[in-house]
Amino acid sequence: MIYGSRTIRGSRTIRGGSSRPTAWRRTSLGTLASLALVAGMLTISPPGRAAADPEVGSARLVPLQVTGPASERLNLILLGDGYTAAELPTFHADVDRHLNVQWSIEPYRSYRNYFNVYVIEIVSGESGIRCDPDDDPPDPDRITPLGLHYADGCTNPLARGITFQPYGTQALNRYLQQLVAPLGVTASNRQVLAIANTDTYGGIGGTNATTSGGAPQGPLISPHELGHSLGQLQDEYPYWDRPTPGGPYCTDDCAEPGSRHHTRLTERQMVDQQAKWWRWLGEESESGGTIGRHESGMYASSGVWRPSEHSIMRWLGFHYDQVSREIMTQRISGRRDTNAMALSSTPTDRPVGPTDVLWVETQHPVHHELEVRWTVNGVPVPVTGNSRNLALAGRGVRPGDVVGVTVQDPTGFVRDPAIRTGPALTQRRQWTVGAEPSPPAEVPVAFTASTQTDGRAVGGGDVVYVETTHPVDRVLEVTWRLDGRVLPNPWNSRNLDLGARELAPGSYRLTATVTDPADPGGASETRAWTVDNVEAGTTATLSAPVATLAGDVPHHVYFERFTMGLDPADDRPGFTVGEFRLDRDGWFNYFGWPDAPAGTPFLFTPTGTVVKSLVYGNLGSGGLSRAVFEETEPGYGTHTVEHRAIDAAGNVGSPDEFRATVLPGSSPACTRTISGPRAGNLTVPAGVTCLDDARVAGRITVRPGASLVVSGGAVAGGISTDRAAVVQVLGATVSGSVQVAGSTGAVTVAGSTLSGAVRLTGNATGEYGLALVGNRITGSLSCGGNGEVTDFGARNQIRGQRSGDCARL
Repeated sequence: MIYGSRTIRGSRTIRGGSSRPTAWRRTSLGTLASLALVAGMLTISPPGRAAADPEVGSARLVPLQVTGPASERLNLILLGDGYTAAELPTFHADVDRHLNVQWSIEPYRSYRNYFNVYVIEIVSGESGIRCDPDDDPPDPDRITPLGLHYADGCTNPLARGITFQPYGTQALNRYLQQLVAPLGVTASNRQVLAIANTDTYGGIGGTNATTSGGAPQGPLISPHELGHSLGQLQDEYPYWDRPTPGGPYCTDDCAEPGSRHHTRLTERQMVDQQAKWWRWLGEESESGGTIGRHESGMYASSGVWRPSEHSIMRWLGFHYDQVSREIMTQRISGRRDTNAMALSSTPTDRPVGPTDVLWVETQHPVHHELEVRWTVNGVPVPVTGNSRNLALAGRGVRPGDVVGVTVQDPTGFVRDPAIRTGPALTQRRQWTVGAEPSPPAEVPVAFTASTQTDGRAVGGGDVVYVETTHPVDRVLEVTWRLDGRVLPNPWNSRNLDLGARELAPGSYRLTATVTDPADPGGASETRAWTVDNVEAGTTATLSAPVATLAGDVPHHVYFERFTMGLDPADDRPGFTVGEFRLDRDGWFNYFGWPDAPAGTPFLFTPTGTVVKSLVYGNLGSGGLSRAVFEETEPGYGTHTVEHRAIDAAGNVGSPDEFRATVLPGSSPACTRTISGPRAGNLTVPAGVTCLDDARVAGRITVRPGASLVVSGGAVAGGISTDRAAVVQVLGATVSGSVQVAGSTGAVTVAGSTLSGAVRLTGNATGEYGLALVGNRITGSLSCGGNGEVTDFGARNQIRGQRSGDCARL
């Protein structure tokens, strides 16, 4: 659905196309900068409304997610560049895809409500950006409002850094000043992400991050670059120029790096000094493997160490590991450079009355609540039900008493007490009690904020929240209903933890109604949400195997490679994220295949495939992604692949899985093919005879130098080979004995049922051994003089006696 709207990209006009206005073509950069910055071209329009014929360079602000005042939130500003007026729907589809991928990755997923998201539509006169290395040829003259371009893309086919032209930086600042600054968005509480209209991999971090809108990995570039811009994280990959090792981190003055997720310390030194990530050592990494000490990072290939084998700061597709996640949690909760968790409250600059109701309004994580603890003169107030309100009446407070509150995030994402107790995750307020009650003031009975009620459903495990107005002498009542049924709310809580209710799968209608206990029949307000407690799912489409093994989990056998296409699907609108995990080694975003058309499946091979000097789909040592110069042990054998979907509401689906056994070699080209029924015996005198789902009534005999490939079907009389070249029995049923002796090429028996005695003698096994993979053998199995005989991780079911080379199978 998303990619279907990209047809305009394919028809973009480069250099003087008829769709480009003449005046725009002839505008100089200096004139363009002035043109784009004309105040009259900067417009703020309500969502869904646009000018009839938007001018080139004009902009429109679309508030996409507003969870509170901009001054109290971290504000994510998304701008598009290189999108023509006709391509703005494509821009919004790109935004939807980018955001949903971001919200699927922790800690963005849990702290989604901490963000306001504003989209700035900017109309470009040209489609695409300057010096796109995948254009043929790259265009050095393309002009767009933000001036995004690949810095050396006109000369370097591997260019990947998308940066602003100087005039574009000026335009960006003007757009921000005109459109979002009046809302309370400042440089200290905003994060800018400019999305370029290109299908080419690219992006860069910094104060203003950039990414590519249509590249398969574009949505992964965004959280990686936000790791730089927002989290101040460093790159963990081992090079500056992709094909070339980065060399040692240092040679002379080898000081400890300032990066919080890089070190030169040993694990013992980290523990002894309580330094760097010592609290996380030895744990399973959220990005795969174990948190420990893994060499390379910060563009160096040696001499510096990182916490995990692979994370999103090393290879796009994986999640943050716990070390980076802790830092990102601190930066998000602290609203970037503000370094303070947002908290509003009863004013603290004057005394409060002894019968007043004090209140705080906290931030609202998606899947847990912040802890609120009240004190009077330093003594904890018992049993408040984590309430955001404290009624002083009846508590015996006297003038001069001090009432305090501490709000803290108990998240397990943070272990460092300096972060947990610091201002980004802990806030305190206190009040002095005066002699007289505060004079009552009339306030409306109303909600002032809540979990977003439009645009998306809430997930079945979310904590839904509301905030209300605050009379000085009483607490307004909130009534929660699920499908019309009133839910118990003994503490008059403004939060409802849906996850704790363990809802059955399905959709629900949730409402919250605020009323005044002093006027039960009076004014009220109700807000409603759709609860999506239905898991999204994925369908895996795999390439055709050479054999399929029996078992509860789908298990396929391949030579050298296999492909997997995932189709994440949900019953509700919004981009659905797909993920997969190879051999339990960290969840990896399914983006298709890099630099390939939409729908191209992911390719797995024993050592991976090189695309633009990076390795993808590696089944061997080191994980899915590698640098081209890093050594890899080929990943022949059996692998488990899990796959799952995450919907727009944030529900993480239960994973499905399959197994794939990858064998070395291939089937030889057939010189003769037989299919269907075949009476009598069959002799293979020379060449390569292939049986394609054939049914042979007699015995097959293979002469010296000839080859036999049996794919599916059945052989009733058994098989005998003498000094054959290649012998392969794949997914077939063979009755009678099997005797394979003196073969000079590969011998592979996989996924087959052999009901007679099997004797394998004197066969050449090559580098990886003779392959007996996932077969059912009911007779005896005798092997001698073959060297290594291996099952490549797919065990055979052998009922008869085993001997010789096969004794350990």
